[in-house]
Amino acid sequence: MGSNLNRYIAVAYKLYTVDNGVSELVEEATDKEPFQFISGYGVALDAFEKAVAGLETGAEFDFTLQKDDAYGDYEQEHVLDLDREVFCINGHFDHERIFKDAIVPLQNEDGNRFLAKVVSVDNSKVRVDLNHPLAGKTLNFKGHVVEAREATNEEIQGLINRMSGEGCCCGGHHDDGECCHGHDHEGGCCGHHHDHKEGGCHGHGHKEGGCCHKN
Repeated sequence: MGSNLNRYIAVAYKLYTVDNGVSELVEEATDKEPFQFISGYGVALDAFEKAVAGLETGAEFDFTLQKDDAYGDYEQEHVLDLDREVFCINGHFDHERIFKDAIVPLQNEDGNRFLAKVVSVDNSKVRVDLNHPLAGKTLNFKGHVVEAREATNEEIQGLINRMSGEGCCCGGHHDDGECCHGHDHEGGCCGHHHDHKEGGCHGHGHKEGGCCHKN
C-alpha cells in the first residue's frame, strides 16, 4: 500500500475502559458517525493511529492501549482553583456556562487553549480539572474501518487550516459562541499543555470527535 501518511481514515468502534479485568463501555463511534482523521498530523493518539493507519476499508480491529500509550496518569496538580473573576463577563459571573460538571474552554497567557471540567463552584473559587476524562485508564478499542483511502489535497488543506488557528478565541469568545475564558496560572496552566484539536470524547462532552484523539 505504501506510506501510511496523508491517509483519510474513518473508523467505527466501541471504546471500553478496562479495570481489573472488568470492561466498561464509555463511547461508541458508529458507521453513520465514525471517527475521522488524516494520518501523519498528530490528530489521533500515536498508538491508535499506528494500530489502524495500515488497515484497509472493512478491516476489523481489537486492541488495548495502556495508560502510557493513551492519556497518561491522572495528576492531582492538574486540578486548579481559579478565581471566580476569571469567569466573569462584563462584571457578571457566567452562570450560563460555568456550573458543576460543565466542560469549559480556557486559555492561558501564551494563547494555548484547554478544555477543563468544572468540579465545583463556590463564592470565591471555581475548581477545574484539566486531566483528560480517560487519564489513568486502560483503553480497549473494538471496531472496523469504515473507509480508508488517500486524503485529497482539499481535505489536507482543510485540516491544516483548522490546526493553524482558524476558529480560535478572539475577543474572549469562540466563533461558535462559546465563551473562551483566559487565565494565568504560573505562566501556563501548571505547564500541562492539552493539545485539543478537532476531536474529543463523545461520552464526556469533550469536543466533537472521539476519545482516540490526542488529549
